[in-house]
Amino acid sequence: MNRYESVCAELRANPRRWLVTGAAGFIGSNITKTLLELGQDVVGLDNFSSGYQRNVDQAVAESEGGGGTFRMIRGDIEDLSACQDACRGMDYVIHQAAIGSVPRSMEDPIAVNRTNVDGFVNMLTAARDAGAKRFVYASSCAMYGDAPGTPKQEKSELRALSPYAVTKHVNELYAAVYQRAFGINTVGLRYFNVFGPRQDPDGAYAAVIPSWMRNLLLDEPCRIYGDGATTRDFVYVDDVVQANILASVVDEGDVTGTAYNIGSAHPTSLTELFALIRDSLAEKRPELAAREPLFEPFRSGDIRHSRADIAKAADNLGFAPRYSVQTGLQSAVEWYAENLVPAKTAVPA
Repeated sequence: MNRYESVCAELRANPRRWLVTGAAGFIGSNITKTLLELGQDVVGLDNFSSGYQRNVDQAVAESEGGGGTFRMIRGDIEDLSACQDACRGMDYVIHQAAIGSVPRSMEDPIAVNRTNVDGFVNMLTAARDAGAKRFVYASSCAMYGDAPGTPKQEKSELRALSPYAVTKHVNELYAAVYQRAFGINTVGLRYFNVFGPRQDPDGAYAAVIPSWMRNLLLDEPCRIYGDGATTRDFVYVDDVVQANILASVVDEGDVTGTAYNIGSAHPTSLTELFALIRDSLAEKRPELAAREPLFEPFRSGDIRHSRADIAKAADNLGFAPRYSVQTGLQSAVEWYAENLVPAKTAVPA
């Protein structure tokens, strides 16, 4: 039994109380689902500015039989009183609520700072005042920016390229200070490119995997900017859920007051990624097997290569990814095919 399996068994035997902010979002709803499957008492907080009620409904329905309890609060992390109400009585706070878009931060840095920094401090303060045992929060590999060298280690140079990346750096600084000054244990998780069920394919800022899934299913072009050799570290959402749960409860050694890379530790080029997505969908829609991407010029500011060194998370938290890009796509393709297109164009079983 590995550390994660051991932690899950202990949680089933001794349920705790958890607050998940951003519970109606992509990652937050997946964390909520797993906690409910483990029989935990969960409260979700979300203002539904980018999350969806359907995500909450799916998470609850898919965890039916796990024995957990769930209560949803509609509230905004920019409202300190809402944060305080949500944190009351919680053992653990998992903070996912944020504006998670680099392009949007370039267009409206003030709004992104208000949510990602002011809202973050509100949540930290509320969790501290409520006596939460630990505050685990989403950080980002965007902090590394265009710093040279790969894989990225937590000690690597930080060269943010966007206001969004700056907000995540500020989050880590605040979390470390709150632990030293106020005694609340904090853990940051620097996500790399997360994918999986309930990831929104629509809008100008959609992530590449759900966007390409949707475009293939709707017979629309899939664009690759550059030569296709650009690489990213794609990590399946269930592995991100694992990291959040481990970061919340693992006590062995000095695990708090710091941040950890959370990725697969394996780079995938955009050309390889397109082929994997196409081939996974072609098992249901054979005509997609002949599709090719549309290549366009490189975009200014795009990072050429990104890969996580996850040794620190493995050593301190016991984090061990269970999914490759291939197995993650195989696991998620049913959901993508059923949910990423309108009913009239749904993929036949």
